[in-house]
Amino acid sequence: MTSPHPRKRPQRRSEIPRGPQQTAGLQEVRDALPPAPEACTVAPAPRPAEEGVPPELLALVTHHCRRINAYLARAQHLQTLHGDRMRQWQRLVLYALTDALAHNHLLAGTFAAHLQRQDLDAELLRRYLQSPDPDRYITREAVQHLDGLTGAVPEEAAEPVWTAIGRRIARDGD
Repeated sequence: MTSPHPRKRPQRRSEIPRGPQQTAGLQEVRDALPPAPEACTVAPAPRPAEEGVPPELLALVTHHCRRINAYLARAQHLQTLHGDRMRQWQRLVLYALTDALAHNHLLAGTFAAHLQRQDLDAELLRRYLQSPDPDRYITREAVQHLDGLTGAVPEEAAEPVWTAIGRRIARDGD
């Protein structure tokens, strides 16, 4: 008797891990991140609860996502410019990738610092960061960036770079 189902074709196996394997692998990468030098804990100073997302946080995410995407697009595009010169290509690709990584790290740290300042439960923050230790992300620069976004006055005589950039992001909505 013949089966009503056509013969099953062997599934093609992708070389790219997907599903639980990739999720577990990403968690291993996150767990391996060392604590940031001079990691910070932000003292709670919650604002009155509002229904909407604060506009400065929306602007923060937009600003850094644009930068991250630009660096990643550059890394991809470099193959057309330097695909025949390995040393030039690898140098420029790594510059673009590490710049994207730095923006991503600063974005996550600034957002986490905001949540800490809003007095979010520490265990919930660890779960959101998918990390046993928020100190991997909340750096002095992230706190300075948050201060600029929220209009805090810096303690230093000269305004730190990331504070100034945070002020511009909050002002321009970028």
